[in-house]
Order: sequence, then structure tokens, then C-alpha cells
Amino acid sequence: MRETLVLNASFEPLSTVSLRRAVVLVMQEKAVVEQAHPGLRIRAAAIDVPVPQVIRLCRYIKVPFRRQAPWSRRGVLVRDRHRCAYCGRRATTVDHVVPRSRGGGDTWLNTVASCAEDNHRKADRTPEQAGMRLLSKPFEPTPADALLLAVGVRHRESSTASGRGYSLPEWLALPA
Repeated sequence: MRETLVLNASFEPLSTVSLRRAVVLVMQEKAVVEQAHPGLRIRAAAIDVPVPQVIRLCRYIKVPFRRQAPWSRRGVLVRDRHRCAYCGRRATTVDHVVPRSRGGGDTWLNTVASCAEDNHRKADRTPEQAGMRLLSKPFEPTPADALLLAVGVRHRESSTASGRGYSLPEWLALPA
């Protein structure tokens, strides 16, 4: 399902919503389309709306400051780009580096995306005990990182201060 970026009235990114929710917000005149998919439209008997990629709310929403992105299974899969941390194949599950039975929790630094085979093979052990190596170290995304990853921004290696760089989608990149 397509994700649509939601901007506050002040053009600050807030979240992503489903295409259906974005269209409802536009139809209720609670948001306006800032960027649409080229050539795609939603048509019905009484409506003709461009398919939104980015919408902006008409009224400003005050959002409390968030230091950390909330942990979720979906967030871990998106952070790791649905790639298994052990073999690199398509990941469908989340694995705890330190198993929950041994005190490991649902945290960004203790969970990685994993394919079902590697998750089963690792079982209730640490990667060292199972003789498995992590291909990439788990990291805790900032709320901004999590939002960029959610809208499909690709991670790329760079020499930025944080060691993480992002390649913006064509529709989100600023003109030079």
C-alpha cells in the first residue's frame, strides 16, 4: 500500500498515512495535496483527486517533542529494509539478539529483522552461541530517521557525522 507523507501547516513532517486516509483528509478539506503522483488520479462519480504523495494539513497541529522513535516490529523491519541481519535474504520476522527469556527486551538495539529460517536456527541463544554473525549492527533511529525510512527513503553509506546518510526520493529532494 502506498504511504503518503503528512506535513503540518508549517510544512514540518508529522507522519505517514495510507493512501485512503490521505484522500479522506483531502476530501474533508482538512489537508491539501502538495505533491501528487504524476499522471495518477482517483476518480468517482463526484470526485477527481490527484493521488497524493505529500499532503499538508490546513490547521497547525501542536506536536510534543519526541526524543526517541517508538519501537515496533514494523519499525525494525523498515529500519533493516526487510533484509535478514544474518544472511541478507528477505526478512519476515523480528529476532531478539539477546533472547527475551534471558532478559533481552523489545528495544531498537536488541532487535533485528530476520528470515524465519535464521530466527528458528538461532532459537533461544545469542548469535555467538548459535555461531551466527550479524551483517549489520542494530541502531536506534531518531524520530526523523524513522519517518524518512517509513516513506521509503533509501539508506546509503556516507561520511556524515553520524555515519548514516539518506538518499531522498526524487519527489522529496530539493531542487539544486
